[in-house]
Amino acid sequence: MKVIAITNQKGGVGKTTTAINLGASLAVYGKRVLIIDMDPQANATSGLNVEREICIYHALIGKKPITSLITPTDTENLFLVPSNISLIGAEVELVDHKDKEKMLKKLIKDIKDFDYVLIDCPPSLGLLTINALVAADSVLVPVQCEYFAMEGLAQLLHTINLVKKTFNPALKIEGILLTMHDKRNNLSKQVEMELKRHFPKYIFKTLIPRNVRLSEAPSFGKSILAYDIKSKGSKSYLSLAREVLDYA
Repeated sequence: MKVIAITNQKGGVGKTTTAINLGASLAVYGKRVLIIDMDPQANATSGLNVEREICIYHALIGKKPITSLITPTDTENLFLVPSNISLIGAEVELVDHKDKEKMLKKLIKDIKDFDYVLIDCPPSLGLLTINALVAADSVLVPVQCEYFAMEGLAQLLHTINLVKKTFNPALKIEGILLTMHDKRNNLSKQVEMELKRHFPKYIFKTLIPRNVRLSEAPSFGKSILAYDIKSKGSKSYLSLAREVLDYA
């Protein structure tokens, strides 16, 4: 079982879109996939048309086993541990716990029979994201093709290195994923070139395009594969899944 944290402290870069659609694409390739929604905004939960009052928060504070929270989605082989707004309280309630950075890692040890676990992180470098990085085998970083793309990336990589040194020496970078790419736009090309120059080993070949269908899918509670299998967004996430499978 491989655990991948999907993170970037900047909001609106495509973390949840990637968690849902990479998960669905891996499931289409026959892998059993679990998405853990670690964001109190719970966009992965609503984007997969799941609603539960009991969520990952209750597992983190020791009230429920995580296995009791695993919920099937409308996509075969794709499952979800949901979130809701109560997760905001977890950072406060865990702050004095001696193993506060390792709570998710301990929970994931009880999860069996999955090929991939994808953790959708909140847009911050707080305790919930640290828990995801400590629990993960690798980190996938979505980066929007826009002017401030590089801003914060150095800070995130610094945090990843700190987690490696302190808690999780085996943590790897799965890759940096360029999202909202517009091949007609010079800025997208410049951001792509700049990132490839700075991080040549880490950039996925797959580019996630700006795509209306991709933006619409979550409002219907569907992955892009379920919403429009023929769209550019669907094809790009299937391509990304192939890269992730080949990397493994």
